Amino acid sequence: MSDKNVQSGLDGGSVAAGMPEDEVEAAKPKGWVEQGFFLFAVFYAGWHLYSLNIAPLETWTFRIAHIAGALVLGFGLSGLLAISKPQERERGLFEMTVGAAGLIAAAWSLICLVVMWLAYSRGVDAGGLFLSSFGPALAAGAVLGVAAGWVFPAQRGTPSPGEFGLIIASIVGCAYLVLGLEAYGLRLRAGTPFADPNNAWAAFAIVVLILELTRRLAGMALLVIAVIFVAYSFFGPYLPGFFEHRGYDAKRFFTYIMTDNGVLGPTTAVSSTYIILFIIFAAFLQRSKVADYFVDLAFATAGRARGGPAKVAVFASGLMGMINGTSAGNVVSTGSLTIPLMKRVGYKPKTAGAVEAAASTGGQIMPPIMGAGAFIMAEITGIAYTDIVIAALIPAVLYFGSIYLMVDFSARKLNLERLPEDALPKFTELATRLFLFIPIVILVGALFMGYTVIRGGTLAIAAAAVVSWLTPHRMGPMAILDALGIGARMAVQIIIVCAAAGVIVGVISLTGVGARFSSLLFALAEQSQILGLIFAMMISIILGMGMPTTAAYAVAASVVAPGLIQLGIEPLLAHFFVFYFAVVSAITPPVALAAYAGAGIAGSEPMETAVESFKVGLAAVIVPFMVVYSPGLVMEAAWYEILRNAVTAIFGIGMLAAAVQGWWTFGRISGLLRLVVLAGALCMISGDWRTDLLGFAIAAVIFVITRRNAGNAPASG
Repeated sequence: MSDKNVQSGLDGGSVAAGMPEDEVEAAKPKGWVEQGFFLFAVFYAGWHLYSLNIAPLETWTFRIAHIAGALVLGFGLSGLLAISKPQERERGLFEMTVGAAGLIAAAWSLICLVVMWLAYSRGVDAGGLFLSSFGPALAAGAVLGVAAGWVFPAQRGTPSPGEFGLIIASIVGCAYLVLGLEAYGLRLRAGTPFADPNNAWAAFAIVVLILELTRRLAGMALLVIAVIFVAYSFFGPYLPGFFEHRGYDAKRFFTYIMTDNGVLGPTTAVSSTYIILFIIFAAFLQRSKVADYFVDLAFATAGRARGGPAKVAVFASGLMGMINGTSAGNVVSTGSLTIPLMKRVGYKPKTAGAVEAAASTGGQIMPPIMGAGAFIMAEITGIAYTDIVIAALIPAVLYFGSIYLMVDFSARKLNLERLPEDALPKFTELATRLFLFIPIVILVGALFMGYTVIRGGTLAIAAAAVVSWLTPHRMGPMAILDALGIGARMAVQIIIVCAAAGVIVGVISLTGVGARFSSLLFALAEQSQILGLIFAMMISIILGMGMPTTAAYAVAASVVAPGLIQLGIEPLLAHFFVFYFAVVSAITPPVALAAYAGAGIAGSEPMETAVESFKVGLAAVIVPFMVVYSPGLVMEAAWYEILRNAVTAIFGIGMLAAAVQGWWTFGRISGLLRLVVLAGALCMISGDWRTDLLGFAIAAVIFVITRRNAGNAPASG
């Protein structure tokens, strides 16, 4: 975004008016294909709201249909509409032949499915040809379509036959599973030696389609991890010691993966309910321009301070990241405005990108929504949602307090400019529109009054539409349909990533590798608990690299959390520990998706931005250890312990920011003093009152030294 666009947004009365439209939203339906997928996206989002609130479906049927719709929409967007990067060359005969073969195979599987369904409904035999050829044809359609996509990626306006084949295969594979639940008893036989062969073929095709769409929408990192886990299921007997297992044949493996132990398990349970619901909510906030008000309010509140745009990023990105559930996506949306402004007032490009990435990542730990993290944790642990939200309050304050202090100390050290007063929204004017917070208030109020998350989220969506009627951006019927379409398209990536994470979770459950990691973690912790926690931290970050937070946490919770619980750590604390490091993987080199997104906007070197972002968000590495050693930080102690833990943690985080930035209350601090301040910050991690006193003593000494040095410094000017 250019400075000219930034200034036009500022001059327009609303800072957020300078923000560009979302890439998917900008792809307005033009031809019949685009219009068809727009209508399908509207139907897909509306169907979820209807099913969740009015006419619930059988669980497996609902989740399979949820995945089927995401596959169809995803291949439509990435293939037929080619929203991915376009290629500029003609397709060759080989490429077209492979795609056409995939389409023919998928079409034949569709014919077989129709015949089988008609035969079942009439109580007659479908015939050997249709039963025997269905599975191989479906698998061939999926594999050939994927091969055509790898050989020649999609480009706008010239859809390949293979893309149509992938869409047909998605529909047929999922439809067969739904049909088979009643007709062939697939649920009871899945994952056993007696599994239906066609069930195995359909499950294989769906897994291939999920992994291919993951590659297109989320990149290679998660695909590589998932493929390694799938390969592990087959090559286990040939691996040494710790990793060895008996191995599984393809029929048992793929039918097991497509159950509620794998793809249809907790990750899809959350994406089909909470995640899509709150992404639709975010789309309504975006379409009604209520989201713009949040950004304007952040500018009015923090824009006047030194280094104001960076502090605005902390507030605005934290608030929006809490709702939209993806760190990198939030960087692209709010960062397109805040990063150019940070550069304009004097921040280096890498610092501007890093601050936005760290703030956007922090939105995943901000109550009450936590980017859907709170709902996933509640689903996995069985702990009440309200308990998780309350427990997350102090850690979130510590994280954002640390980033704010990092930004403030950096601004003072660099003596950065402030934004001009006339370029900022007037707080008094914004105060007259505080009613735009009504959707958030209704959401939180409904949840704490005991309403279900689904009902609370639905009420918030309706409130966003109603509130817009009090503004110039009234949402009529077409705007509501547009918001539903935007929400569905925004949700596709996270839905598919959750499904891919379900593949990994299924492998972990089938092979028992999670229990082996738990045993290794327990053995390390017998030597040193801190060593065990560091190992758990490293595994959580490695598993989360390249993944959105929801998928990263789901996988890490399966591998790492059981081991922490085995060490005697309370389940809530163990899952908070894992969740924080799943979050921080978005800003941890070498694969730091949020930081890379920030670097793209800032025009900085990606790895340097990732390192800087990790430094700015360093509190996210320290806070989980604080939580384990000071349970009062998650309200798991008496009130006086909670108060003491909170106060000492706040001081510790402040000292950490001072040590990282080399700035104390009265000015710069030298290298030696920075090490002393860092030691004082670490003293406040353990939660022991003696180390807390030592930390306070160090803070007092540094305060006296820096004040004296400031008094002895020669006057400037």
